[in-house]
Amino acid sequence: MAESTASKLAKRIHTDGAPYHKGTSEPAGAVEGDIFFNTTTNVLFSHDGSQFRKVSAELAVLSSVTGDYFEGVSKSLTLAGTGFLTDNLVVTFTHSGVDRQVTVTPSSGTAATVTTPAALDSAVSGGDTVTVKVTNSDGSSSSSVNITVLSLPSGGTITTSGSYRIHTFTSSGNFITPIALSNVEHLIIAGAGGGGHSAHGHQGGGGGAGGYRSSVGSESSGGGASTESKTGTLSAATYAVVVGAGGSGSTSYQVQGSDGNNSSWNSITSTAGGGGGAGSNGGSNRAGRNGGCGGGGASSDQSLTSGGTGTSGQGYAGGSPTSQGNGASGGGGGAGAVGSDAPGTSINNTGGGAGVASSITGSSVTRATGGNVVGVSGSGVSNAGANTGDGGAGGYTGQQENGYNGGSGVVIIRYQL
Repeated sequence: MAESTASKLAKRIHTDGAPYHKGTSEPAGAVEGDIFFNTTTNVLFSHDGSQFRKVSAELAVLSSVTGDYFEGVSKSLTLAGTGFLTDNLVVTFTHSGVDRQVTVTPSSGTAATVTTPAALDSAVSGGDTVTVKVTNSDGSSSSSVNITVLSLPSGGTITTSGSYRIHTFTSSGNFITPIALSNVEHLIIAGAGGGGHSAHGHQGGGGGAGGYRSSVGSESSGGGASTESKTGTLSAATYAVVVGAGGSGSTSYQVQGSDGNNSSWNSITSTAGGGGGAGSNGGSNRAGRNGGCGGGGASSDQSLTSGGTGTSGQGYAGGSPTSQGNGASGGGGGAGAVGSDAPGTSINNTGGGAGVASSITGSSVTRATGGNVVGVSGSGVSNAGANTGDGGAGGYTGQQENGYNGGSGVVIIRYQL
């Protein structure tokens, strides 16, 4: 039977007179110069006066580092190579002459994952080079692998929620991405219509909300539509973002409230909300205007008018007067419901159609509500808020005859890196 390597080594060591030990665990009472051969791992150790150390260290080799690393964002990177051993793998990141180290436990002798240190994340910029090397528990250091820091998309007001990075545009601008993105979600709301003017005791119709389009998770779009498809792949490029202004409230009983303006991004357009009808004894501008959401129809002494129609997949129609000559008009259509019809013969605050809630920014916000109609009290009504897509309220004689302005739209884009 052939003699084992351990036996041959033991004979050579004993011949020289050196203390030699072999077994499955380190011997007690060892001193500097003692030799120990681990029969389980077949690794040879020598005692340096304080502990046993490998006589021949296993060499660490770093072959690759994978995973996109973005400026200012902590990232988990995957390391591949050999000689990582089983624990205490020190990963050194070098940037601008400064070393930052993280100690990890390898998943195997050839693979490990490491999360970039916060001090490095805050120091790098897009285009920078970071050098990565590893040192295993035997003290062997690998050669270095370079990675390039990637720039992040820009444009709008940037926030984060969970794993999402969110760009909110409250005015027109550019969404610029230097990298390709996948599964990009959007919320695009157009500017809303202004409310109609009131004359001769007839309310002006409420303005229609801006068209509402969403591709967020299981949320809905306007008009009762399901969520739209996400953008599968968005190429690295500059994309124009248009945020539509709200329409002006009418200041003449012969003029409907102004329509809002469209909002758009990446060839996706939300349609402007329709203006509310003008209340008067007569005239041809009593009907609500069509739009993303329709404007409310106004009252008159002439035949009944109707609310404007909404756009499929974006919003609902405006409400209508229900009795000739009584002065009560319809509310503007909302993204979530039809504008209210005039309540019989009563002159009250007629409600606009409901809006739709979205949590694209991390918290639930309802937008694109149809414009109300001012009642006898004239209280609780004002111009619609900016970037809400809410319709402007219609006026009422003796309280506020002019219609109120519709709210501007908003475009929100989010993605995961």
